[in-house]
Amino acid sequence: MSFPRYERYKDSGVEWLGQIPEHWETLRTKNIFRLITEAAPKNNDEELLSVYSDIGVKPRRELEERGNKASTTDGYWIVKKGDVIVNKLLAWMGAIGISDYDGVTSPAYDVLRAYKPIDSKYYHYLFRSPICLSKLKQHSRGIMEMRLRLYFDEFGRIRLPYPPFEIQKRIVEFLDRKCGEIEDAIAHKKRLIELLEEQKTILINQAVTKGLDPNAPMKDSGIEWIGEIPTHWEVKKLKRISPCITVGIVITPSKYYVEEGVICLRSLNIKPNKILVKDSVYISERSNKYLSKSKIFAGDIVCVRTGQPGVSAVVDRRFDGANCIDLIIIRKPKNDLPKFVSLAMNSEVCRSQYLTGASGAIQQHFNIEMAQNLVIAIPPLPEQIKIYNHISKIQKNTMDLMNFIKREIDLMNELKQILIAEAVTGKIKI
Repeated sequence: MSFPRYERYKDSGVEWLGQIPEHWETLRTKNIFRLITEAAPKNNDEELLSVYSDIGVKPRRELEERGNKASTTDGYWIVKKGDVIVNKLLAWMGAIGISDYDGVTSPAYDVLRAYKPIDSKYYHYLFRSPICLSKLKQHSRGIMEMRLRLYFDEFGRIRLPYPPFEIQKRIVEFLDRKCGEIEDAIAHKKRLIELLEEQKTILINQAVTKGLDPNAPMKDSGIEWIGEIPTHWEVKKLKRISPCITVGIVITPSKYYVEEGVICLRSLNIKPNKILVKDSVYISERSNKYLSKSKIFAGDIVCVRTGQPGVSAVVDRRFDGANCIDLIIIRKPKNDLPKFVSLAMNSEVCRSQYLTGASGAIQQHFNIEMAQNLVIAIPPLPEQIKIYNHISKIQKNTMDLMNFIKREIDLMNELKQILIAEAVTGKIKI
């Protein structure tokens, strides 16, 4: 994608801007915007606005989960449509943007209002571009990165491009159109990823409940949510598959923590059919020996109790002899493949069992009794191995394709940011 350049350029005198079109100006922020400190009256019913790094300025009522609702907005700053809201603490991370709404915002934020002719959307694009955010960070003050604050006395000193008003409008129209096209393409790619994930789930559920042979004779499993299974399969409760089902450390596990020692897995380490080392905690060798009941070994299956109940993974050799906190431990099956059992436990058929109790209510907790009575369709061991290998191939192919699509999305986002930076700084002619 290439675009023409303006006919003549000049040195802007501003390092971060470099060359700008000859007919453009540069002005300090304070020569375009003024700081507004107009307090809202008591008992007002104005729209409460916040600014976010990812989505810009939005009414708080639309995004209540992102923050607590203010008990009162008395004394909050008045915001007019077209004003810039600046989160002083997070501006350098993108929490700055133009408001499309009238309302009020927290006194912890700055409100800037233009007093020169501008298309406010042009400065929205400019302020949220990586090249400008880097400059905002340079002018933020604080003893450490996460304490940096952008005060208006510093922000006001930054020199900004000030193209003619008609050029600003054309740049906004161009970026709205091009960014919209890119975002539509990204949405399509994300939908492809969702469809691939759905397809993978369907194939896994089919394999662990019906097998790989579409022509195999079937029988009624006797379990409503499992339905028919191949005639040579069995339906078993998990307590008939595993010799023992127990639980990890549940009473004040933090008192055993040490800086280095034996790894101790928690629920955040457990993902469907895999275990992550990141964010692990450790206990001493002595504590591990004392807490032998909750030690885990290669071939065991560990299962999340709370948060994402039922999510399971097989303990591999990395964690042989380690320990775990508040996880259901399903000891290594004697006659079945642990990896097949884990696949079955992560399937929708099994998840429906421990997510819904006998009353039909959604369960937030998975306990030993529920694990013992979990019902799984079990084929002969050779078929379990065949099914596991088949699913592993599906998972790898799906993951490879999803990663390829994600890289395409990253490139599209990068292209969008380059396009914005080139347009708002005059490097391409609009």
